[in-house]
Amino acid sequence: MNPPKKRRKRTTSWHAIGAQVANFRRYAGMTQPELARTLRISEDKMASIEQGRRPLQIALARSMDDLLETERALATAVEKVPEREKFPVFVQDLIDYEQEALTLYSYENQVVPGLLQTEEYAAAVFGCLFPPITPEEREDRVKARLNRHRIFEREPWPPMMSYLVEEVVLQRPIGGPHVLREQLRHLRRCAELPFLGLQIIPTQRETHAGLNGAMVLLETPDHDQLAYIEGQRVSFLVDDPDEVSVLQQKYGMLRSQALSPEESMGLLDDLAGET
Repeated sequence: MNPPKKRRKRTTSWHAIGAQVANFRRYAGMTQPELARTLRISEDKMASIEQGRRPLQIALARSMDDLLETERALATAVEKVPEREKFPVFVQDLIDYEQEALTLYSYENQVVPGLLQTEEYAAAVFGCLFPPITPEEREDRVKARLNRHRIFEREPWPPMMSYLVEEVVLQRPIGGPHVLREQLRHLRRCAELPFLGLQIIPTQRETHAGLNGAMVLLETPDHDQLAYIEGQRVSFLVDDPDEVSVLQQKYGMLRSQALSPEESMGLLDDLAGET
């Protein structure tokens, strides 16, 4: 059986913006370390920006424009970056396919799935990242995540969705008790949508088909079956039919090990204190 296929490295707007930064810096007669010191950022961060490996935040772009006298060229370029590219590179493949998917199945064992997160919960999740990101980066990521939620407004219908979530995720107070309670209430409302199924996998289950981690399965408009697997700062978009079939089998078994949709809604009510 073939291993999962890793998507080829993509060129993004950040590579073009990074090249602009480098060109403007050289034209101004500054070295990379000199510009970094003047802007009070690390040399590593400066290098990452110029190489396109790190997004240029709008506030820093404005500072560069002022310093390099580039008449808002960098700030304008950052403002025009497509929303999908505001996600980390290793998430962008999923975003591409997600918006057009016919079906979308997700199993999550650490946090509430991104498409079901409230704004406050998403902000708390990004606040947990380590190494930490800046408040501005956090705000951008939350905004980008909320923009993904527009998939629920897709006409004539959003994709048919199935979500399997570990019970422990719903007990982990990310952001504090109030944020978690509002997130649980939001999940309860989502569970009533006609195109969405939500099932909780009880922590007390003695057998478990998904111990290897989270996954997303989707079907494209061309009826291709794909899978997305994400780990620590890496991800794979899997298109090998044999590999996708194995993950679909895992998902099917996980569904049988989860509570029914009705039982799951009852548990959400209990956890949110609605009963």
